[in-house]
Amino acid sequence: MNRVCAPSADIVAREIEGEIVIIPLVAGIGDLEDELYTLNETGRAIWKRLDGKKTLGAIAKELALEFDGPIEEIERDVAGLVDELVRRKMLVEVSP
Repeated sequence: MNRVCAPSADIVAREIEGEIVIIPLVAGIGDLEDELYTLNETGRAIWKRLDGKKTLGAIAKELALEFDGPIEEIERDVAGLVDELVRRKMLVEVSP
């Protein structure tokens, strides 16, 4: 939860009708068969906080306060989404 991540320079992300839409700009981002990616409400709440400055732990704490949820569950959700997006090269880890 000490990692700091930010959106990759190789994607464009926009909020459309309450969802985050991620569009890869280069080959090798995401899956070959997909061209657009969308994040639901939970993903959007996490994505908006991935500014390259906050640790994942700080993001989880903010979300736990905002949504009044158990921190352990929120940490798992944050780590799961971030791991997936880093694997797909939509997020990059940065030095804090």
